[in-house]
Amino acid sequence: MAVDTRTPAPAESGNKVANYVDARFGIYKTRALVRKIFPEHWSFMFGEMALYSFVILLLTGIWLTLFFKPSMTEVVYDGSYEPLKGILMSEAYASTLNISFDVRGGLFIRQVHHWAALTMVAATCLHMMRHFFTGSFRKPREINWLFGFVLLILIILEGFAGYSLPDDLLSGVGLRIAQGIMLAVPLVGTYVSMFVFGGEFPGHDFISRLYGIHILLVPGIMAALIVVHVLMVGVHKHTQFPGAGKTNENVVGQPLFPNYTAKAGGFFFAVFGVLAFMGGVAQINPVWNYGPYRTDQVSQGSQPDWYMGFLEGALRAMPAWEFTLGGYTVNMAVILPAVVLPGLMATAIAAWPFLEAWVTKDTREHHLLDRPRDRPTRTGFGAAFISLYLVLFFGGANDVLAEKFHLSMNTITWMVRIGIFLVPLITFFVTKRICLGLQRRDRDKVLHGRETGVIVRLPHGEFVEVHEPLPAAKRHVLVNRNVYEPVEAPPEEIDGVRNPNLRKKRLHYRLSRWFYGQQIKPPTREEYQEALEHHAHGHAELTEGNQEKAEAGSTSH
Repeated sequence: MAVDTRTPAPAESGNKVANYVDARFGIYKTRALVRKIFPEHWSFMFGEMALYSFVILLLTGIWLTLFFKPSMTEVVYDGSYEPLKGILMSEAYASTLNISFDVRGGLFIRQVHHWAALTMVAATCLHMMRHFFTGSFRKPREINWLFGFVLLILIILEGFAGYSLPDDLLSGVGLRIAQGIMLAVPLVGTYVSMFVFGGEFPGHDFISRLYGIHILLVPGIMAALIVVHVLMVGVHKHTQFPGAGKTNENVVGQPLFPNYTAKAGGFFFAVFGVLAFMGGVAQINPVWNYGPYRTDQVSQGSQPDWYMGFLEGALRAMPAWEFTLGGYTVNMAVILPAVVLPGLMATAIAAWPFLEAWVTKDTREHHLLDRPRDRPTRTGFGAAFISLYLVLFFGGANDVLAEKFHLSMNTITWMVRIGIFLVPLITFFVTKRICLGLQRRDRDKVLHGRETGVIVRLPHGEFVEVHEPLPAAKRHVLVNRNVYEPVEAPPEEIDGVRNPNLRKKRLHYRLSRWFYGQQIKPPTREEYQEALEHHAHGHAELTEGNQEKAEAGSTSH
């Protein structure tokens, strides 16, 4: 028989309630979780913002399901929006108009829902960028990085699905592009299109199918992945930026309860308030302006939500290349920009932690974050990736840019085509040089201190600026960082026999040189001691010079 070893609490009402709940739910066993430490940094809020946006999406989405009709059955509109009265449209579009104009608060909830979707994608992207540039994806968090990557893909697909449900002209054009991408896939494209749309585009069952995917399947998978993602953060403990007293073995910050809980609760309501404000004053996706979808019409200046803009730009920039193979037309104008390019971009994001681990051969656990400047190649690659996305994003608005700035659309398209190759390369090299320059600057600060802005004149007439030694905490961050050495070049022969792994070793050698070939090493202890002695000598010289000036001044008086 088990013996209850808990210490009996005083017979007070609060303790009685706590004991009652503990006997049924074991809340006392969660004491370690309640006291879990969370570090503090503004960049950690991006993940919380994405999570809170998801919660708001669930709340507003549940409300919208009460009024939306996911049907493509055609009806004649007889609602309160006069310009569309008597127009033939699907029930999905008609119910969207009804939510916007006839349901009290419907337009507000629709717009909060849409703004929350855009915010969640943006916050997730920023969250992953924070992880990438600080190296928090390293061991033991590689699998959690993949969970986050899958979540990002699901969030984008979920956003596109929700954007397509109203069956308006703008979203219908997006669906038509999606169907064109399916058809461009060799051999299986037509079968995939027929399966997805239930026949010829647009079919009669697609909206109802998409509705179930949008409100049940994808959100359920996302919720499960979010739970696993957060649990793995608890298992691995939270990462933190380097600083005094911070090591791989501890976490410096505030406990989950009550400190972090209070802050997180306040931040949730702040996010909710901002989204509610945006939903109330900033119009988004006015479907009544576009009209119902017609297969023979395209709305002028069609633009998708921002997270799909890169795909639109890639399609617009690609020349009309195609060829015939075995009686099949292979449409490279769609396959390359809409299948191959996004696939390569997604593969680069997912595979980077494993590529970096293979290059560095670093098998240690990392709980301290890198500063972006300390990993110039990684930072340069991330900046180049973002620049490629931005080039494609603006390419997706070439018609709008041409109209607003009175430019040639063909000129903008050619600039995008050239920029796809040139801009990321320039961004990479410029970013890497900036990081190396910042490393040299950090090294100079450690050895010579920081400028104070105080200019003095030495006894022999030279003007110098007084430097002040860095605080110990700041100096600790600049000095204590991991510096990886590139691997040595592999020998072509071993004991007179050609190296059987020469190609693999050469690839590893070149990647290692690319990653870590030009890093600036932090000063050694000897160099720092020499700098201290030089600083002390210079300080004494300045003091003597000032004293001589004071004596000369008193003598003249």
